[in-house]
Amino acid sequence: MVDFKDTAKDVLRLEAKELLDAVQKIDEEMNRAVELIASIKGKLIITGVGKSGLIGAKIAATMASTGTSSFFIHPTEALHGDLGMIGKDDAVLAISFSGESEELIKILPHIKRFDIPLIAMARSKESSLGRYGDIFLSIDVEKEACPLDAAPTTSTTLTLAMGDALSVCLMKKKDFKKEDFASFHPGGSLGKRLFVKVKDLMHVSKLPVVNKNSSLKEAIVVMSEGRLGNVLIEDEDRKLLAILSDGDLRRAIMKENFSIDAKAIEFATKNPKVLQGDNLLASDALAFVEKYKIQLIAIVDESERVAGVLHIHDLIEAGIK
Repeated sequence: MVDFKDTAKDVLRLEAKELLDAVQKIDEEMNRAVELIASIKGKLIITGVGKSGLIGAKIAATMASTGTSSFFIHPTEALHGDLGMIGKDDAVLAISFSGESEELIKILPHIKRFDIPLIAMARSKESSLGRYGDIFLSIDVEKEACPLDAAPTTSTTLTLAMGDALSVCLMKKKDFKKEDFASFHPGGSLGKRLFVKVKDLMHVSKLPVVNKNSSLKEAIVVMSEGRLGNVLIEDEDRKLLAILSDGDLRRAIMKENFSIDAKAIEFATKNPKVLQGDNLLASDALAFVEKYKIQLIAIVDESERVAGVLHIHDLIEAGIK
């Protein structure tokens, strides 16, 4: 069996070297590109052919999900009607490593005819694409990772990384926050982590609650009916005083002075950890639960009255990570 570990390592080293070399080539053109894209009233249209087109589609998706309205157009489709999708308030990011892709070059005069700003991403500023561009971002590499130096490998890696760099710069320019990201990702694990709030998951009715004078026997009945493995103990003003967990109950049974008629609060955890307000992200609640190694957390209002409870199982079942 042939061992390809060294070949794989060589590819990664070569591509990593080209990325590091590209760092030294970042110049004022990056600032100009960021300022241009941030200032447009319309969308950023990304276009490219072949592998550049595939990378362009990914860059467009990244832009769109991080606050920059963007979509991809294939140059061939643009020549057959999709140019109408590009408006006067838009800007175009055109990608071609050679800068000479025939299908792409054909649409550039039409873009310039409508005075639409063009950001060119190519190997050379002296290429056809480079000369058309108002702004030029270099994706020049010394060598492809392909042993024939033919298949786009290192160059597409660099193009993708440049797209990421541009996207992150725009996020910083627009002060794009976690809450903004959540609004673009309402579904999936990312959306759940960033969008779902405590109020969406917490229990608010038929809570397992007893008063501070309730016996352990009464608390056990309420715990069984509540099916949360815990009982909330409140004072006469409905303020939370303690939480009796099934663990507290097991430890109580082991004590010599155990009596089922004793007050439940004697065996409960007094001044338990709570969260104030139900508008917190569920992911923050999970971090809180994991930090203090508790299964159930009470959500209280400004008056320290219980508004609801959240169990770790609720978070796990909702896919919060």
